[in-house]
Amino acid sequence: MSRIEKRFKELKDCGEKALVCFLTAGYPDLQTSEELICEVIRSGADIVELGVPFSDPLADGPSIQAASDRALAAGATIHKVMDLVKNVRKKVDSPLVLMTYYNPVQKFGLNEFARTAADAGADGVIVTDLPPEEAGEWKAAAQAAGLDTVFLLAPTSTDERIRRVAEMSSGFIYCVSRTGVTGKRSDVPSEVGDLIERIRLATDKPVAVGFGVSAPDHVRAISKWADGVVVGSALIDLIAQNSGNNVISEVKSFVSELKSAARET
Repeated sequence: MSRIEKRFKELKDCGEKALVCFLTAGYPDLQTSEELICEVIRSGADIVELGVPFSDPLADGPSIQAASDRALAAGATIHKVMDLVKNVRKKVDSPLVLMTYYNPVQKFGLNEFARTAADAGADGVIVTDLPPEEAGEWKAAAQAAGLDTVFLLAPTSTDERIRRVAEMSSGFIYCVSRTGVTGKRSDVPSEVGDLIERIRLATDKPVAVGFGVSAPDHVRAISKWADGVVVGSALIDLIAQNSGNNVISEVKSFVSELKSAARET
């Protein structure tokens, strides 16, 4: 059982839902990024997704695009992201998932990326723009390295696609709450519940919902259906609006509120 699977099982056994927090690796800089990752875990995050900065993040909205640009400008590279994971792993035992795109993985080398990520202490990878139909080579590399691969489903996913993703995904399934890119939203689409019901017919693997989740009320609503909730852009915006020691305290308070909502199931 992987570290990710174990965490979902532990939470299910105690009646909690997983809080998955997304942070852009190296944002606003590598040192602060390391502090933020550790702090969100101490404040209640069950799993941390680390976005690997990339110049063309197709699935990301303005907030994460800007964070990725700033991280790249501050010197973030794949090697430095792996070093960041290695440093964090020395301090925490929570699951760490790299979220990236196929272009940088392919350029780095599929087998090398998988081995380097696993050696650094990562537990899984989300290759956002890699469809399951074309993922065989990556999946083999990830399995050989002991990494989970998380695939995405959306409200537009067909039953056939749901079955394929259910078969290919390990760790959990990432359920996109709406069509479009990441970013804060004011509501939770009603079709999320219907999508999760369709996924449940195909698999008993954990399902986490992201894209647009930005408040404790969203976490409460989604927790009625899903096994976990992913919060990303709202955290990135909070970091952008604060600096110095204040950013740590603001993030700590926000994550604590989100986790409290995830416990109200």
